[in-house]
Amino acid sequence: MSLQLHRPDGKGGLQPRVEREHDWRRQLKSGRWGAALSGGRLPELKNPEMDPTTPGRSVALWVGLAVLTFVILVAGYGTGFWSLLR
Repeated sequence: MSLQLHRPDGKGGLQPRVEREHDWRRQLKSGRWGAALSGGRLPELKNPEMDPTTPGRSVALWVGLAVLTFVILVAGYGTGFWSLLR
């Protein structure tokens, strides 16, 4: 099996593309990746779904979770709740 590029034949079907591209690197050039920009620099691509969390907020989350867990354990043992589960 070979992979061929096909194009529409005008009748609703496909026909194999006969001409070959000798310089395959031209097909890979995309302005999106900076090949067409001056100096070969990459464009600024923003990802609105990815906002990195600052290290301080990450540490605060984990410390808060540890303190909350400790408080729940101490309150459970202090009220005798954990002895009811035996």
